[in-house]
Amino acid sequence: MPVDFDFTTKIRDLVSTITPLDIFDIIIVAAILYKLYQMIQDTRAITLVKGLMVIAALTIICGWLNLHVMSWILQRSSDWLLIALPILFQPELRRALEHLGQGKFIKDSVSLLDKKVADSVVDEIVKTAKKLSQTKTGALMVIEREMKLNDISFTGIHIDGIISSEFLLNVFIVNTPLHDGAAIIRGNRLISAACVLPLTENHELSTELGTRHRAAIGLSEQCDALVVVVSEETGTISVAEGGRLMRRFDEKTLAAKSRPAFEQKENKIFGKFFSRWRDEK
Repeated sequence: MPVDFDFTTKIRDLVSTITPLDIFDIIIVAAILYKLYQMIQDTRAITLVKGLMVIAALTIICGWLNLHVMSWILQRSSDWLLIALPILFQPELRRALEHLGQGKFIKDSVSLLDKKVADSVVDEIVKTAKKLSQTKTGALMVIEREMKLNDISFTGIHIDGIISSEFLLNVFIVNTPLHDGAAIIRGNRLISAACVLPLTENHELSTELGTRHRAAIGLSEQCDALVVVVSEETGTISVAEGGRLMRRFDEKTLAAKSRPAFEQKENKIFGKFFSRWRDEK
């Protein structure tokens, strides 16, 4: 006996049950998922998410094909993954909670510096990196973004001075107390030097990378900072961001990469609305 199934009618009935509150609910969920995607894109977490999607797809396919043994194995694996997820996504969860605590989960950021000051700071950092590269002087410069690095800055020596090339070069003079460790840059000020950064636990990195590069990657895995590294062996300028290390920067590319860290833009979807609402209040 044929099944009486009117697809158009079913869709019409489904749409008729949707209320404005349901639409608002869907928009909120979509915005949260989009924000979470923004936070994990270009990080190692996106690879883990793809792996989870593959496991979910295999579970559905095996269930549809009645592959009972494979379905059982995948279901048991999913149970263990629920326990392992907080460990696998620890940096991302920490970042999300810090954004939420700072009130920045919806609103990405506000402009840190005006364009003139930002360009001046970027020029000084680029000039410093170039001179350090020419003399093969090792250096770590951490550019703070939204997530405050007070816990990292407390491991070093508090300074709080205006950024200039001469000032930064003095910080990284070899065999001085401030040379080893990282310098933390917040806006147009150097807030701390000789800071200790966490080393990455990624064992797939090249053995050519030294402690400075591994520390830069380690910090970038745990926060949104931009870390500029100058190699002591080769003088190569590298940048760590989101758990990835990009190498062989010159003056032009380093300036282009670091400038957005000082001229951050508001979220295109929600930033203007919330800024206007806040100003009216």
